[in-house]
Amino acid sequence: MTAETPVLDTIADITAASLEHNSLASRELMLVRVAALIAVGAPPASYLANAAAAADSGVTADDIQAVMIGVAPVVGTARVVAAGGNILRALGFAIAVAEAEMADEADALQ
Repeated sequence: MTAETPVLDTIADITAASLEHNSLASRELMLVRVAALIAVGAPPASYLANAAAAADSGVTADDIQAVMIGVAPVVGTARVVAAGGNILRALGFAIAVAEAEMADEADALQ
């Protein structure tokens, strides 16, 4: 753990432990995590924190939509609609970061 990012380091440690002690395939695990994020009303940053692992495990936008449909009767439509907005905000943030990194790289080449 570093002194600069103790919260992020702790979250990374918890995530690593859950992966180490889990018998689900990575794709299944990420689908379960998306369902849990929806159920707890997670903010955009939580979706963003799981986005790369979800993509790497083969989770698609259609899969996320299917999870949203699947959990709607349990968590409620308002929670699912809010999750959709938070997922879109996370995607927008990821795009903005990627664009900023590309601009920085282009500036460095000039």
